[in-house]
Amino acid sequence: MIKPLEFYFDFISPYSFLAHKQIRKIENKEGIKIIYKPVLLGGLHNLHGIKAPAFIPAKAKHMVRDCKLIAEKNNIRFKFNSYFPIRSLNLMRGVLVAEEDNIKKYYIDNIFNAIWQDGLNMNDAIVIQKILQNLNINPKTFSLRTTSSLIKDLLRKKTNDAYEKGVFGAPTFVVNNKIFWGQDRIEFALKEANK
Repeated sequence: MIKPLEFYFDFISPYSFLAHKQIRKIENKEGIKIIYKPVLLGGLHNLHGIKAPAFIPAKAKHMVRDCKLIAEKNNIRFKFNSYFPIRSLNLMRGVLVAEEDNIKKYYIDNIFNAIWQDGLNMNDAIVIQKILQNLNINPKTFSLRTTSSLIKDLLRKKTNDAYEKGVFGAPTFVVNNKIFWGQDRIEFALKEANK
């Protein structure tokens, strides 16, 4: 029996988007269970005392091209967001609210697409409101719920749990307590899931 695969992600990460698109195909084709684990990537980096590749000039210089190469190779429609970096805190809290409402998958797909396919300015509250309305989600209620202490604490806990597990970046896959970091490690994570 194929073991479930944990997927640690943050919307801010274009590599998380690219992994997300690949695992959606795998999930549908192979029937493997993917457990989406939202984390706040900035918080995770702070806990580990590391700097994100996007903020290291030598790496940042190649990031856009690298993402485009990966997207082309995997036939993924991708547009590097010109508003990058996106403040993802409330968007990631939104994953937890969407989970409570049983629309987690729907929410994740649409937010990822808004950022990395449509190139929308997700730092703009009005843009987010329109997206939520298009998803038949009440933006005011949803927004209030994302700022509740329960949801804030839950995202913090999930980020801390990921840190305790040894997760240091996104995307990360965990199978059999083994960590596979990066969108290019999916095949290794799948191999482990099939053991």
